[in-house]
Amino acid sequence: MRGGYHSRVALYLEVHPRDPQLRLLRQAAQCIRDGGVIAYPTDSCYALGCHIGDKDALERLRRIRGADKHHHFTLVCRDLAEVARYAKVENWQFRMLKSLTPGPYTFLLPATKEVPRRVQHAKRQTIGIRVPDHPAPLRLLAELGEPLMSSTLLLPGEDLPLTDGEQIRERLDGALDAIIDAGHCGIEPTTVIDLAVSPPVVVRQGKGAVPSV
Repeated sequence: MRGGYHSRVALYLEVHPRDPQLRLLRQAAQCIRDGGVIAYPTDSCYALGCHIGDKDALERLRRIRGADKHHHFTLVCRDLAEVARYAKVENWQFRMLKSLTPGPYTFLLPATKEVPRRVQHAKRQTIGIRVPDHPAPLRLLAELGEPLMSSTLLLPGEDLPLTDGEQIRERLDGALDAIIDAGHCGIEPTTVIDLAVSPPVVVRQGKGAVPSV
């Protein structure tokens, strides 16, 4: 693995939940660029993340998550302008995105050519899209300058995601390269809405209130 993180204990970065320290998030961004897999907080629960173009990091994330080829990965974006580069968005879809972002929602949309095939849904060529309402990932994304490939930090065979940094370090220290700890995040994942079909379908009821679709 690039960057030499594989043999290290995970970098543990304790950040303020409302005003996260940029110098610490810069370390996390560099870890991602170097091929690292990180755990980070969101406005729903903790998530796993890696670089969108890094095949090896994605495979490590898959193993941690126990995800098969039909798993819907999510691109976590800074804003809707960034979303449009990676997902095909029609006017009716954009209206829903605008009304529910940033927030605890994941939207399934047709992927553009900017999205590597290996991270698209194997049959549907769709990708999950998310704009979180949490300062830590938003500042991390601004520093990274591109979306983060992501998945809920839910381990195989478990019903609830890991909920705080110390718990994540205890369970996954050898498997991760960095942990961003912003305190307790909660255990409810995002609400998932399939916007690749019309009318849209609520795939998973999570933290976000279900809109009238």
